[in-house]
Amino acid sequence: MPLLDGLHFFDSIARINPQHWDALTLDPAPPHLSHAYLQTLETSACVGRHSGWVPRHATLWENGQLIAAMPLYLKTHSWGEYVFDWAWAKAYQEHGLDYYPKWLAAIPFTPIPGPRILGRSPAARGLLIDGVLRHVEASGLSSLHVLFPDDQDLKLLQDSGLAVRHGVQFHWENGTRAADTHDAGLYLDFEDFLGSLNHDKRKKIRQERRRATAHGLQMRWLDGHSAREEDWIFLYRCYANTYAAHRSTPYLNLDFFLQLAAGLPDKILLLLAERDRQPLACAFFLRDDSALYGRYWGTTEALPFLHFELCYYQAIEYCIEHGLRRFEGGAQGEHKLSRGLLPVRTQSAHWIADPRFSAAVDDYLERERTQMGFYLNELDEHAPYKRTEPEDR
Repeated sequence: MPLLDGLHFFDSIARINPQHWDALTLDPAPPHLSHAYLQTLETSACVGRHSGWVPRHATLWENGQLIAAMPLYLKTHSWGEYVFDWAWAKAYQEHGLDYYPKWLAAIPFTPIPGPRILGRSPAARGLLIDGVLRHVEASGLSSLHVLFPDDQDLKLLQDSGLAVRHGVQFHWENGTRAADTHDAGLYLDFEDFLGSLNHDKRKKIRQERRRATAHGLQMRWLDGHSAREEDWIFLYRCYANTYAAHRSTPYLNLDFFLQLAAGLPDKILLLLAERDRQPLACAFFLRDDSALYGRYWGTTEALPFLHFELCYYQAIEYCIEHGLRRFEGGAQGEHKLSRGLLPVRTQSAHWIADPRFSAAVDDYLERERTQMGFYLNELDEHAPYKRTEPEDR
């Protein structure tokens, strides 16, 4: 690669040195932000021109050194984003305007909050977003959307004129609501976690786990080293079944899972539920040194409470056993609240080129943020944990 300087866009992350990309992220890089994860999406053809996710990764260089980057795509639809703008696209269409393609900074099919503007310094990150905005405006396309940025990125995006949208997910925190404070502030075991819940929720979880245990299944955790090809084939079968049950088409293919197992073996987990050594259900997770991320699940046999056991209770037990501080249960799902996961505000940032639509979107988002605040307050009122009464003063 010739010596680069300034802003450059790449149609494949393979053209960027993996070590240089990963050096811009947290140490170690979260699995979904890593060069290996994003490249696997491309080499497995889950991302690319025919998928509607066309890579245009933004990079900023100084004297041949990569100093900032952003996972960036041209999108020809709004599938796989988990932040819904179909109504905006419809409004554009009704006025004879093209909403697609649009610019999107996101991790494909992955609603995990975190950094989206990667950089060696705040100054480099600021220069990158300024350059990207100039490029987006010059492109003549409808909009730029940055999905699930962290607070640091959101402030930078707000300062650059992007409008903010709020959403909600449900995350489990290890020990933050524990009745007792232990040395590390973490739960000792699942019973310790249950002890932090109110009576009704504790009773409900125990009942659900008894019902799931009654199926007589054995649970087995695997990673990219221990899982065999037939295990990934079974995962894909279950994953595809789940999408088919919702009359949808899966975003990922078997090749993606096989490549990911080879490229990030320590960052992926497969939980198998087996009967007589034959799998009948599974769940797939990503992990790093601090968190477990729930992604996909599926089953070949509908059994009561098996979903809750695989996707929540086993995941919580895994976090406690391995000292992980957080379990993110994925997008949406009020049913997660009664199982110990608490509402967390998520955010996205949006720039609309047409000033008429921009004003309308700004007004809509202001009202939506207010309603989201009320909704989050209502969810907090139904939190499953014991309430600590304030001390008399």
